[in-house]
Order: sequence, then C-alpha cells, then structure tokens
Amino acid sequence: MPIDKKFIDQFVNVTSKAAIASSHFVGRKDKIAADKSAVDSMRSELNNMDIKGEIVIGEGELDEAPMLYIGEKLGTNNGPELDIAVDPLEGTNFAANNLPGALSVIAIAEKDNLFKAPETYMEKISTKAKEKNVVDLDYSVKKNIFNLSEYLNKKPEDLTACILDRPRHNKIIAELRDLKVRIKFISDGDVSGALLVTDEKYSVDIFLGKGGGPEGVLAAAALDTFDCSFQGRFLFETDKDKQRAKEMGIEDLTKKYDLNEIIKGDSIFCATGITSGDLVMGVKNEEDKFISETLVTHKHSGLKKVIKLNQKITR
Repeated sequence: MPIDKKFIDQFVNVTSKAAIASSHFVGRKDKIAADKSAVDSMRSELNNMDIKGEIVIGEGELDEAPMLYIGEKLGTNNGPELDIAVDPLEGTNFAANNLPGALSVIAIAEKDNLFKAPETYMEKISTKAKEKNVVDLDYSVKKNIFNLSEYLNKKPEDLTACILDRPRHNKIIAELRDLKVRIKFISDGDVSGALLVTDEKYSVDIFLGKGGGPEGVLAAAALDTFDCSFQGRFLFETDKDKQRAKEMGIEDLTKKYDLNEIIKGDSIFCATGITSGDLVMGVKNEEDKFISETLVTHKHSGLKKVIKLNQKITR
C-alpha cells in the first residue's frame, strides 16, 4: 500500500521535536547529551504513531544502543508496516560546538523497501547527472570529472566537488586540484553533503568520497525524489563486518548499489535543522515558541514532491 500523505506532518513533527530537544545542548560541548536528547524525543514520538515500524538504520546494535537500535519495533502496532532509518542528530560535533549544519533526519519506506545498511564505511558518489555512465564509482576521478564536465557543459575548473575533509581523501583531493576543480570541504554531516547536488543554489556539482554507510542510505532516500544520481559501495574491512553483512543478507560484499537498489516505492524523508546550514535553518526560540525548518521529500506512487516546512511548537 502507498504511504498516506497524512504521515508527512507526523514525521515532520518527529524530527522537529528531536531537533528542538537537541537544540538545548547546542554550544555546550556535550555531543553525547545532545544526541541522547534527540534520540529520546524521536523514539517517544515514533511510539505514539499508528504504524508498525521497524528501525533498519539506527543508532547501532541492541548491545550498543538501548534506543532506536537496528531491529527495534516502534509505533502502536496499528497502521502500515514501515521501514525506518534515523539519524536523530546528524553532525554531533556541529551541535556541541554550535557550528552550522546539525540536523535531525528520518527516512521512511514501505516494508522491505529500504536497504538495511550495516555500520561500516561506504564509497559514495552523487551528482546532478541522472543518466547512466556519466559518473560511476568504478571510473577514475579524472574520467568522472571530464564526463560530468561534458554533461553539464562546463569546464572542469568551473565544477565544484564536495568532500569530507579527511586524510583518507588526500589522493582524491590531489586529483581534483590537478584538474583545477573547486572543492567544498565539509568536516562532518555527509547526509547534507550528498544533498548539495540537488539545487543550483548550493553550487555543488558532485559529492564523492568515503563516509558512513547508514548516512549513504539516508541521503539516497532524499535523492530518490530529485533528478539526481547516487551510487554506494560498502567497505567491509574486518571479519566481523563481513559476517554482520552476511547476516543482514548481503551476499556480494563488493557490489555497487544504484539508487533504485537502495530505496524502492513510496518514501518520506525529513531533515530538520538544529543549527542553520546550507539545507535548512536551525531552531529558533521566539517568545514562547520554538520555530524549526524541515526539508521534506515525498515520493508517492511515482509522483515526487519537495517542500520546506516551518513549524511552531509551544514550549
């Protein structure tokens, strides 16, 4: 059954309240408290919804995370069966240090339609080019940039690439600089980084590099509503990672996943700002109300809708 649009406001409420709960700890140098506050709020709100929800991407395993763990059942057990992916606080360091870009994020799909991503790294690439064979994880950086340059009718030096500022990306960064590509570095928050390709106003043409697998799936859930592309490939470096992947049903550990293999069917994605960033404004406190802004995407029976919603919540 398609996901009823009535759930949009309900899920916006979930991320908005989680963002507000976390906002109390912005700038207090306590990322654990900021994250816990968002987790507690999100779990409480989800349990009040008339859904049969299951966390497929959460805070970790049951023994690592007592709330919003992978496999946790949520909701009143009345209503549709839904897969739920959450990142109650994307950018814990941003919140702790009052830096731009902290978000509260959730993605929902019909049961068995959202990829169950293990807690491991993922190679990722997202661009404005939806057509196949323009960019690909198997291509070199140079080939991807030249192909994208031709596709967008831009010179390589007029392209901007977004990448996490990490030592593991030094080789990619050096190649981008050799090609004279502009680079937008991000220190955390690669869900939002991957989404910067969705609109010309962000001036980002390609996002690439290695980041969290769960964050890759969350980004894909939003990108599915835009005319953009995404590819991801998990990196299993330890025997424990490989065993966990096999237990989750992943047989080919080197498989490259396209967007339509990560998320299928109807979906809802919500990202509410905690601190103001490129995508959305952060939580504001005006008189007796908190004001939050949420980026919402809704794919419903093939129709796609992207909106931004402002919500006022009385303290």
